[in-house]
Amino acid sequence: MGTPLSATALAVLSPLEAGFYQRPTRRVARDLLGKLIVRRLPEGTVAARIVEVEAYLGVRDPAAHTYGGRRTRRNETMWGQGGHLYVYFTYGLHHCANVVTRAAGVPEAVLLRGAVPVAGEEAIAARTPGRLDGPAKLCRGLGIDRALDGADLTAGGEVWLAGDGFACRSAWVRRLPRVGVAYAGAAAAWPLRLLVDLDAPARVRRERAAGGAAARAERRTRAEGPGGSRAARR
Repeated sequence: MGTPLSATALAVLSPLEAGFYQRPTRRVARDLLGKLIVRRLPEGTVAARIVEVEAYLGVRDPAAHTYGGRRTRRNETMWGQGGHLYVYFTYGLHHCANVVTRAAGVPEAVLLRGAVPVAGEEAIAARTPGRLDGPAKLCRGLGIDRALDGADLTAGGEVWLAGDGFACRSAWVRRLPRVGVAYAGAAAAWPLRLLVDLDAPARVRRERAAGGAAARAERRTRAEGPGGSRAARR
């Protein structure tokens, strides 16, 4: 999941096309897991693999900024075409980055909650030490603020999203209620937070190795038969 990306691999990444974003928000949220967010910084180009997201379903979602058709200068980007970055400032302290989905006039988005650095790790760590395990830390580590609100993610400019062939298996994904939306009533329990179990790939490898060892032991036992080892029967 956090395997470093070579400079060559980073250089050939192309932005995801608009059609990726202009689909049902739940589907976009699931497909964002494992994708790369790429950011051009003064220190160089960096990238991180997305491992946690939350879906916000617009006018019918009490947790969304556009619930009930709310339209303000702050959330105007959500009302635009899918494939743009919606960045807002919260609690007077933190920035949060969202990927706008669907068509223009359908104000839905996916919040980027966590990512694992895979290129430019030192530059990211200099901005925020530790893991990018939260929307505020993700924005700090990647240098994302309100200046990038409305950025076209399909243009390959200062920030974009890309796929490098990495497949995030369904067995690795946990679906949980969203964080910090208790005000949304029953919608607070909707399982729209998608989180990759970062230990899952290693655990699967361990289980496969253990299963292989057990199978080999069973084959040896069958080959030796009920009378014990071959050596003992000679």
